[in-house]
Amino acid sequence: MANTNPAHIVLTNARLSYTHLDQPYSQSSDSTPKYSAVVLVPKSDPANRAKIDAAIRAATEKARVKYGQAFPAQPKISVHDGDGVRPSDGQPFGEECRGCWVFTASSKTRPSIVDGNLQPILDPTQLYSGIYANVGVTFFGYNASQNKGIGVALDNVQKVSDGEPLGGARASAEDDFAALPQAQQQAAPGQPVSRYASQPGYPNPAAQQPAYPGQAFSVPQVDPITGQPL
Repeated sequence: MANTNPAHIVLTNARLSYTHLDQPYSQSSDSTPKYSAVVLVPKSDPANRAKIDAAIRAATEKARVKYGQAFPAQPKISVHDGDGVRPSDGQPFGEECRGCWVFTASSKTRPSIVDGNLQPILDPTQLYSGIYANVGVTFFGYNASQNKGIGVALDNVQKVSDGEPLGGARASAEDDFAALPQAQQQAAPGQPVSRYASQPGYPNPAAQQPAYPGQAFSVPQVDPITGQPL
């Protein structure tokens, strides 16, 4: 069925950042967890900006009808210029935001997420920050006592292509670790591996611990040349 809500639009070839599409997320314990993504809309396609402006106008008109004079004629808009500064702290947006319109879209319910063949994407590793997607969003008015403006609801996501992961590539296990010596691999889970374990003839110090307080034990003598017990 064709969309009849002028506040709902589909933005094409956007890039997603700070993605929380497989599990709801909250920055603080006193806020409701939501599915969300920061949507980066290229300025190079003027059609996308025209859609955004039309959806904002429609959402503003609807909010004025719903809330009356309590809703401002010039509400706060959640769409920002990625070539400017963040309204939260006055610092420049990240490099990935350059040349884009930037906004956060969220939803309490999981959005529909599909691939190019409209098949659901079930693998959460395919939904990382940096992918390119077509995004269905709905602009809406909110009218809290100290916070009035136009927000963006996240409805649908269609992944178009992979992109360079934002925030840096994840290191592999091979990058971080070397293979362990066989003696360490055979240690029981949680048991500390003695530094003497790889030296032939040396006892395991843990095995020398008294069975009960006050019990004496002796340390086996070894030949300092061969390492064999005497």
